[in-house]
Amino acid sequence: MALTFHYAARSDVGLVRKDNQDSGYAGPHLLAVADGMGGHAGGDIASATVITELVEMDHDSLTAAEASLRLGKAITAANEEISRTYADNPELEGMGTTVTALMRARNKLILAHIGDSRAYLLREGRLSQVTKDHSFVQTLIDEGRITEEEASTHPQRSVVTRVLTGDPDDEPDVGAREARRGDRYMLCSDGLSGFVALDTIEEILTAGSRPGQAADDLVSLALRAGAPDNVTVIVADVVDVTSAPSTQPQVVGSAALRSPGRRAQDSPASRAAALTRADDDEAVELDEQGGSGRRWVRRLLAAGIAVLLLGAVAYAGYAWTQTQYFVGVQDDNVTLYRGVAQDLGPISLHSVVEQTDIEMHELPSFYRSEVEETISVSSRSEAEQRLDSLRVAAQKCSDLRASGESCGG
Repeated sequence: MALTFHYAARSDVGLVRKDNQDSGYAGPHLLAVADGMGGHAGGDIASATVITELVEMDHDSLTAAEASLRLGKAITAANEEISRTYADNPELEGMGTTVTALMRARNKLILAHIGDSRAYLLREGRLSQVTKDHSFVQTLIDEGRITEEEASTHPQRSVVTRVLTGDPDDEPDVGAREARRGDRYMLCSDGLSGFVALDTIEEILTAGSRPGQAADDLVSLALRAGAPDNVTVIVADVVDVTSAPSTQPQVVGSAALRSPGRRAQDSPASRAAALTRADDDEAVELDEQGGSGRRWVRRLLAAGIAVLLLGAVAYAGYAWTQTQYFVGVQDDNVTLYRGVAQDLGPISLHSVVEQTDIEMHELPSFYRSEVEETISVSSRSEAEQRLDSLRVAAQKCSDLRASGESCGG
């Protein structure tokens, strides 16, 4: 029986931090959470770097042994990239990131972990933590100097002892587990696990709601608890591949906003630029071999080709924008747009698809901010899912306010 993940990923900046240094990825064969550190100048880059490296692992063609080896190598490659980034930018000293990744390989799940982000397993109604924190308080627990209960309020509970910092000795723990249909996994940064009680998390995960709703509810709980840190949550059910809903891979947090500089972008623009450079080089070589008349002909020919290529790139770029969607605001209502939330001079790159009945003032403040900054989605179906989540959040917020309770800070 072939298995896969039915998943949802959510990330929120929280109520105190100005920037989101968490990153996350959820796909049919790979789940990953990374919590960056080192301040805005470095933490967001570090977490995005490791997630960008890991997304290429999201396929099902590997055995458990191959997946274990390649997952470890991918994290090592990300760590080396962090080292190179710091070497080129000394002001990023102290940057680093946790990573907790779960990869499906046939009937096995390969778990890689370093830091204090966590993975939990809900099996037959019982929730258990399947990762072990690499933290100062965990060391005290292991030595018998404090209890689990004392660790939850220890003043140094956020001090980690192992993370990816670019040092060659930074290596994750890697192990294998059985993939069992009906299991539910939850990966999170300590913005959730550090501020929401385990029995409350268990209650949400056992409620029977779909991964997207469970993830939304967990983020909401963290925000109601004050959310002094970024909050990233992935909820994924292990299901039969024939019954899994069609869901697009989801990138959240810092990784959704930036692309680490190491990778060359294989875009129409970059390919056109490469072709233009090749044409210019050829023109120079011909200039050296021919007379001035032929030099001008070649130059004009090269210029004409460059114009055509730029036109083709512009058209291809515009066509691509019209395959994208985003959620934004129009007349104080949540609105679905086709395109991207940008203009090219006088040319608008988006148009309204649907102005919903969801009023912005009904949303919790953290969702309102997210919509105001626009939420990019890669398909109409994903857009409808986000609108459904926002509609539910608005209704819950309205109910809370009606009963005299606050909503979303």
